[in-house]
Amino acid sequence: MDNYVFKLPHAMDRFIRVMECGAIGSVQPEVTSQRVNEHTVKYKLTFALDSEVRQDDWQLAIEPAFAPTFHWAPHLTPTDRHIIDQHSFRSPALIAKDDKKLLILVPDIDLMREGTPVRWYMDNDALRNRLTLGMSNYQVTEHVLYERKEGASYPAGLVEAGFYLMTFEEEEALNNPWRPVLELLWERWGSPLFRSGAPEELPLDRLVGYTYKWAFDNWKDAVWQEFELNGVRVGAAAFIVNVTQSPNYPGPVNEREFRSIWNQAWFSSLRSAQGVFRYGLEKNHPQMLERARMTKELALAAPQRDGLFPTVIATEMERVTVDGVEVNRSKGWETAYWGNSNRNPVSDVHPVATAPYHVLDMSWTALLMLRWYEELEKDARLYDYAARYADALIGLQDEQGFFPAWLDHETLQPLGILDDSPESAMSVTFLLKLYELTGTETYLQSALKAADAIAGDIVQTGRWEDFETYWSCSRYGSKELVGRKVERNNMYKQCNFSMFWSAEAYLACYRQTGDAAYLALGERCLDELLMTQASWQPPYIYVSALGGFGVMNSDGEWNDARQSLFAELIIEYGNVLNRTEYIERGLAALRCSFVMMYCPENPTSKVQWEQAHPFFNEKDYGFMMENYGHDGIVNDKGLGIGVFTIFDWGNGAAAEAYLRMKAHHGGLLERYGISGSIAAKGEQA
Repeated sequence: MDNYVFKLPHAMDRFIRVMECGAIGSVQPEVTSQRVNEHTVKYKLTFALDSEVRQDDWQLAIEPAFAPTFHWAPHLTPTDRHIIDQHSFRSPALIAKDDKKLLILVPDIDLMREGTPVRWYMDNDALRNRLTLGMSNYQVTEHVLYERKEGASYPAGLVEAGFYLMTFEEEEALNNPWRPVLELLWERWGSPLFRSGAPEELPLDRLVGYTYKWAFDNWKDAVWQEFELNGVRVGAAAFIVNVTQSPNYPGPVNEREFRSIWNQAWFSSLRSAQGVFRYGLEKNHPQMLERARMTKELALAAPQRDGLFPTVIATEMERVTVDGVEVNRSKGWETAYWGNSNRNPVSDVHPVATAPYHVLDMSWTALLMLRWYEELEKDARLYDYAARYADALIGLQDEQGFFPAWLDHETLQPLGILDDSPESAMSVTFLLKLYELTGTETYLQSALKAADAIAGDIVQTGRWEDFETYWSCSRYGSKELVGRKVERNNMYKQCNFSMFWSAEAYLACYRQTGDAAYLALGERCLDELLMTQASWQPPYIYVSALGGFGVMNSDGEWNDARQSLFAELIIEYGNVLNRTEYIERGLAALRCSFVMMYCPENPTSKVQWEQAHPFFNEKDYGFMMENYGHDGIVNDKGLGIGVFTIFDWGNGAAAEAYLRMKAHHGGLLERYGISGSIAAKGEQA
């Protein structure tokens, strides 16, 4: 049967050459359209089926009437087999533009909220100049890409599909094509949900209490690590613990990874310790202050080498047999050694002890030292340590303005991988903070040179490549895609972490220079970042998700722990731009930072936890996986719930974010019903 060909409004035929869709069985759709505003038309397709139809695939296809030079989609589809399953519909849209025209497709979320008989998907085929909205079953391949799967079935009755088409020729939209999508999604779905209490109206003070009781009481033996190092008492939370370390677990403990403590871009013990410190001030709790200071001492103990320093301290491990089961165990902190993150391009050759120095991790740790110095304690050692690193950092800057990603452990020379990446943005923010504290012009000029370098090819083309893009759990493309687009999609493999660092850096540049061009760049980076935030609550995601973040365009996470790091920056942009949408999005991200916690106040998540781990009880309150649905598959029986907690990228990070927000934006939290008091910024213990 021939496809149904849409009759387009006159104004839209400048943007679309042809729009057509297939039948379901032998039934063609009844099509209605509604002009929403001068830029937006809403379409609804209704198929009246007399009987059940088994059909593996249905598609609506749009061919733009121009040749797009830029594309965006929420997930990669590198071959014709691949699709963007609705699992990745956090802020769903397909975007195609050139320097004069912008075309956007947004699925009708109202229809999806009602539930659909077959899963929806999208596809961006840049080679054929084709945007697709479809319906099909799916399967996950690699980590994580989606492919069509046979077996879709449509019941007798009405089957509906729908979407919004948006068209623009204005320069403002061409410069930031995500802004119209975000406004539509938040105005129609996100904001009403947020104002009704989504993702959850949680008593965050109480959940912070669960976090610290879990870490320092119920799970203390597994989580809190305290030891002597060069005659100094140091301590911090273990990098990772898993469900076998629960006091309720019926079998032997099996440590998931080597026992260690990190000051890395994800897992930052120095960041978490600032939350512990603020909590100690608020509760007048000397032991909490002591723990935080022990973590500060550990960070300062990392031996500097020409200003550079390692960011991981680890113990030796061994395999032992317990009750007939072979398990992984630490040999203890007397075997401690320094090294660096094994999330790098040479980890198969160089383990932690000889892993390359990661400039990103060092700049982040040094920035946190300056923030501790500025806001918590005027400990001159923090400033001096960071300043020594800054001098080394400036010496690494290349002629373009970039800082290298990794330095060889022995020679301290750049590895030559991601030497011109947006990871440099973290160093921009660090150097600008040091400039703010010192007035030293060298730091300002170095930072602005790097910011200008990132503003070129990276921001304009979406080259958001960082360590997580290729050398975390999603290794797709790590051999062949670094620095190259996926040809079929006209997109790079992207991670939203580097979008965040860049948005943060450009806001700092604007504040130091007053140059509105930096603010516009930052807003563009922030909006691309927000396209990875959940702007609605899908019925097929079995935990509360509004405001939570995914990670990249080839992974499956919802509610990732990074939302606690992102929340304040979103709110700060909201304050600067006087944009309520950003304020609400930032607060939704803060609330969502606690949604995955196992506790009675999270009844929806609690049910999922107990489906996955039936031995959990009140001694496990505070346990919180870093994300949900990581593997691209979930169900209402606990599939999608994880098995570990990273204090520094989970509950401890969420607690720090909330306590920091109380210190910086306490009045705002109170106005939105997220109240609490804490010692004023800069108050001494």
